[in-house]
Amino acid sequence: MAPRLEAPNLSFAQEPGHVRVVSETLAQRGILKVSLGFADPQSRYLEQLLRSLHQHHGHNLPISHSATRGWFWDVLPSSTSFQTANCQARSETMEDFPWHTDCSYEDPPPRYFALQVLQPDRCGGGTLSVMNVERLSELLSPEARASLARPDFRIRTPPEFVKHPGQKDIVASILLADDEGRLTRMRFREDLLTPLSERAADALGELRQVLALQGAEASGSHSMARLDLTPEVLPEGSIIMIDNRRWLHARNHVRDPRRHLRRVRWDAVPFAGVTNKEYSGETWTQAEGECGQSGSGGVGREKCLV
Repeated sequence: MAPRLEAPNLSFAQEPGHVRVVSETLAQRGILKVSLGFADPQSRYLEQLLRSLHQHHGHNLPISHSATRGWFWDVLPSSTSFQTANCQARSETMEDFPWHTDCSYEDPPPRYFALQVLQPDRCGGGTLSVMNVERLSELLSPEARASLARPDFRIRTPPEFVKHPGQKDIVASILLADDEGRLTRMRFREDLLTPLSERAADALGELRQVLALQGAEASGSHSMARLDLTPEVLPEGSIIMIDNRRWLHARNHVRDPRRHLRRVRWDAVPFAGVTNKEYSGETWTQAEGECGQSGSGGVGREKCLV
């Protein structure tokens, strides 16, 4: 169960004790549900809270979603009106959305994201599921973990989220280390990934199998890696905040065309873990060069998938 916090009125977004609990809970647990005690269709609580986290706890301000969008993005099904020119994002469809990291193509991806529920799916769909990366990593073989920790994957930027015309993909690793050297961080979205070696392809295949096994676990099962946040758990007026690097998330098929969430992503800081060492399965060893991310400037497929 995700930790919970109440925000009875808008002033809590600037109340020092409340803001401190948000910051500490996200740092420790990587997930937090906030229940608003007031109507907030303009997401004023989130906007003021993120400014408070920036001012008092060192969080970087939110990133823009694209070259034409600002902080907030409406997760709302639409077949005719899109938030970026001539391109439908995955979040604007009613399709399911498999396990992924938000902005896996960014360098670095945002550390946190939040979803505010303006209207839940009232027809039994649109369930948000989250999976703990540390526990997921423990299900992989040492060889797969080592391969996933190498910068051996090309990650394409969806055309609707290209911010700079010359930057359409990056080369990076999937698993990343925390400040203790443990592989507890991830950047992943399979449909944007191209493995650059046979070793990388084999590791990606093993990760795919583990994700499929966890994805088959029913809600309420004994899966220790996964939480299913149904509309009953996240009703209207709820906000779920998630560490984008420590938890993967997914969404099943949306059944209610009026389902409406609002998303914001923030604190896009470099990964704090080991950056110039190579993972050998159990330990980190010094490498000749830096295992970082680099942009290749390649041309992505002109199909909107996010």
